[in-house]
Amino acid sequence: MTAFRAAHASGNNWRECVAQCAGRLGRPGGGLGFVYFTDALVPYAAPIVESLREQTGVADWVGTVGIGIIASGTEYLGEPALAAMVAELSADQYQVFSGRARLAGDAPAHFGVIHADPGTPDVAELIADMSSKVASGFLVGGISSSRSRAVQVANEVISGGLSGAVLASSVGVSTRLTQGCAPLPGRYRVTACESNVISTLDGRPALAVMNEAIGEVLARDLHRAAHFIHVGLPVAGSDRGDYLVRNLVGFDPGKGLIAIGDMVEPGAELMFCKRDPESARRDLRRILAELREEAPAQARGALYFSCVGRGEHMFGSRGAELALVSEALGELPLVGFFCNGEISHDRLYGYTGVLTLFH
Repeated sequence: MTAFRAAHASGNNWRECVAQCAGRLGRPGGGLGFVYFTDALVPYAAPIVESLREQTGVADWVGTVGIGIIASGTEYLGEPALAAMVAELSADQYQVFSGRARLAGDAPAHFGVIHADPGTPDVAELIADMSSKVASGFLVGGISSSRSRAVQVANEVISGGLSGAVLASSVGVSTRLTQGCAPLPGRYRVTACESNVISTLDGRPALAVMNEAIGEVLARDLHRAAHFIHVGLPVAGSDRGDYLVRNLVGFDPGKGLIAIGDMVEPGAELMFCKRDPESARRDLRRILAELREEAPAQARGALYFSCVGRGEHMFGSRGAELALVSEALGELPLVGFFCNGEISHDRLYGYTGVLTLFH
């Protein structure tokens, strides 16, 4: 793999953002471009892509909109901003796809970078299906986030479904998922439930089990506790102990019920998790150390997809999350966005960060 180039900029309008980014990217002439822009620029998505194409000579672009976007060591929120990265890959190392441009039968499909529309009702199933179409079974990416219209870029501006690019096995990648929560002690079996409402855990009233797990102080005010306590659903077969974080959405103290933001079935295992800044920092440092060990040479470029609930909201100040990445990996071309849900392997997560290095 040859060089990666990245640039980011904010400005008064889309033209200023594109001009600054294109000037820093230079004219690589080919390869695959990744572009992320804040929702202030959604109305200008099509001219942004066309201008990047004209000014850089890079024909193929994938990306999406975010309430906030990510670049090397920094974050942009609440202003017109753009982040772009070009990976100088050869034409046989990638293929761009969308609902309008299906993958060719001989596509170099080993690993996928995916963007998805938040309004797609069966998005989790589409992600799992797309995972089965790449040889490694591994996808990374995120669900578009926007206070206006959600759009994706897959050589053209589209809405709905999935889009992105698949990469050949000759493109070296390493990736990790970081959780924004820390599991509390104990795992429990769902013994009675209906839809997303859990009646009993290990044969006892679910709310009583939860109150014991989270402790007396938090149990005194369940509505306040719901801002910090979540349910973790372990991912079957994960060798890293990954779990899906789901919100607590309701309680019935009289009947001892809890309701969560997902469907459950009898026999399912769950745990309770605490979401706090220190847990997020500790877990981010953990995956950064693992990535350094797995790919000790300087990475050529990176993509980072982080939950809209992370960033300055969790790490205390704007850019603090990305500063941890830079501290561990050094300055490298990096772009991404804040997502409505994060994609790792074959699943849709929440409150997580997904970091992928190209080497």
